[in-house]
Amino acid sequence: MGVLARVIPEGKQARRETLAFYFSISPWIIGTLFFTIGPVIASLLLSFTKYSPGVGFKLPVWLGLENYQTLIHDRIVWKSLQVTVYYTILAVPLGIVASLSLAVLLNQDVPGLSIFRTIYYLPSVITGVAVSFLWMWILNPQFGIINYVIAVLVGPSGIIPLGIQGPKWFFSEQWAVPGLVVMSLWGLGGPMIIYLASLQGVPTPLYDAATIDGANAWQRFRHITLPLISPVILFTFITGMIGSFQVFTQAYIISGGDGGPNYATMFYVLNIFMNAFRFYRMGYASALAWILFWIILALTLLSLRASRRMIYYEAPGERR
Repeated sequence: MGVLARVIPEGKQARRETLAFYFSISPWIIGTLFFTIGPVIASLLLSFTKYSPGVGFKLPVWLGLENYQTLIHDRIVWKSLQVTVYYTILAVPLGIVASLSLAVLLNQDVPGLSIFRTIYYLPSVITGVAVSFLWMWILNPQFGIINYVIAVLVGPSGIIPLGIQGPKWFFSEQWAVPGLVVMSLWGLGGPMIIYLASLQGVPTPLYDAATIDGANAWQRFRHITLPLISPVILFTFITGMIGSFQVFTQAYIISGGDGGPNYATMFYVLNIFMNAFRFYRMGYASALAWILFWIILALTLLSLRASRRMIYYEAPGERR
């Protein structure tokens, strides 16, 4: 006896599969429309208006380009952009060098390597407010551990009495941003894992051939390792740059929400937050947000274009 089977026409089956597909992803589509695309469009429209949602119920008032004209002459906007760029210039290259160096060390064949990898990665799991409070204690100028070590080693009565005093860190205009840069090294575990994976993907025969040709460790790293992991370096550079332009939590917690001392920690996103939720200038804050979007987009495209001749891709057709 044969086995009876229900045969569904091909067109009807395709329609059923399509409907099932869209039904399955409908939560994502709804979430994207209401919580991503919708707010983006709303912020664009609000950037051309005067809107104060915290001061009674008032409809937005159309201003045209007035918000954008105002921010050009706003001293705090330029100060916040200066602080953000300064932090980016310091933190992004230092983070790349430190995380790559750590990945190279953890790529060696030594006992207990998995334990060391776990130890170095764990701090990156703890982020946000807790880390900010921790580093406020570590970099406290009075009883912080960093200044204590400086005093013991090179202080007036230290092991090597050079009379060097520890910085005031977050209480100083000059040292506030460098303190945040030091604090950013806490999260090296994330990019370190990415670099470690890329290092393990470098073909070993290339190192063997270079060693036979007389290349030393630095030459192997310079001419083999760096070119082959250059796409990963570009990726971490761009993501690090974008992240540095979005610094908020650390600056908010450490400065008490006012960007002090004397606007030394007034990052751009903190300025957006203060205009939106402290001064209730939602339209002006939306304009600031869109300026940040165009700055990040321009820097990303510029980085991609400038790196065309410096990035190596394994497939010949992908190299630019």
